[in-house]
Amino acid sequence: MLIPRLAATGGSLAVAATVAMVGMLDLTVGSLRRTISEYALGDYRPVFDIAVVLLAVGSLAILTALVHKGLTKWRSAGSLALVLWSAGLFLVVVFPKTNWAMGTNEISGSIHRFGSMLAFVSLPIAIIALARPWLKDSVWGRHARWTMLSGVVSVVAFMPILYAIAMGVVSDVRWWRVFPLGYIERILLIAEVGAVLVVGLWAIAASRVAPWRVGETSRITSAPSTTSSTTRVRS
Repeated sequence: MLIPRLAATGGSLAVAATVAMVGMLDLTVGSLRRTISEYALGDYRPVFDIAVVLLAVGSLAILTALVHKGLTKWRSAGSLALVLWSAGLFLVVVFPKTNWAMGTNEISGSIHRFGSMLAFVSLPIAIIALARPWLKDSVWGRHARWTMLSGVVSVVAFMPILYAIAMGVVSDVRWWRVFPLGYIERILLIAEVGAVLVVGLWAIAASRVAPWRVGETSRITSAPSTTSSTTRVRS
C-alpha cells in the first residue's frame, strides 16, 4: 500500500504546489489580464516551468495510484485522456508562447497553443471518464460524484474560450480579444487544477483502504454474478 499512498499524496501535493507558485506570481509580479504563459517569457520562466511540470507529474502520479488500486486501467479512456493532459502541459513548458516583443517564433507559439488546447480539452474528458463507472458504487460513489461534478465545472469553465473562438470565426474580432484572456485562463486553470485535486483526494482515500475493499461494488447497481465483485476493475 506504500506505493499508491506515496503516489497519491505526493501527486496531490505537487498539484497544490502549482497553485501556490502561480498564485505567488500573480500576487507579486503579474497582471491578471495577462495570460499565465507570459511568465515563461521573462525572468520568472523557471518558476513557471517548475509549476507546470509539477502539475503534469503530479497528475500522472495520481493516475498511477488509481491504477494501482484498481479504480481504472492504463488503457481506459480516462487514463489516456489524463496522460494527454500531462503531455499537453509538457509541450507548454518545452515550447513557450510567441514573444512578440522580441520577434516572432511562430513554430514554438503554434506548438504551445496546441499543447494548451490539448491539455484543457483532455482534462475534463479524463475526469468525467474516471468518475462515470463508479457513480453508483457503494464504496466510491461519493468520491465519483464529486469528481464528476468537478469535471462538469471544468467543461463550463472552458465554454467562454469556445465562444470566443466562434466569435473570432464569424467576426473581425480576434478571439483572444473577446474576453480578457488572462481572467478566463485563470478561471479555467482553477477549475481544472481543482478537478485534479478532487481526483487526488479520491486516490488518497483509496490508498488507505485494504486492497480487498477497493473493488467492492454496490449490489443494487450490479447484476448478480458468480464472480466476486472484489476482483473487478472498472475501465
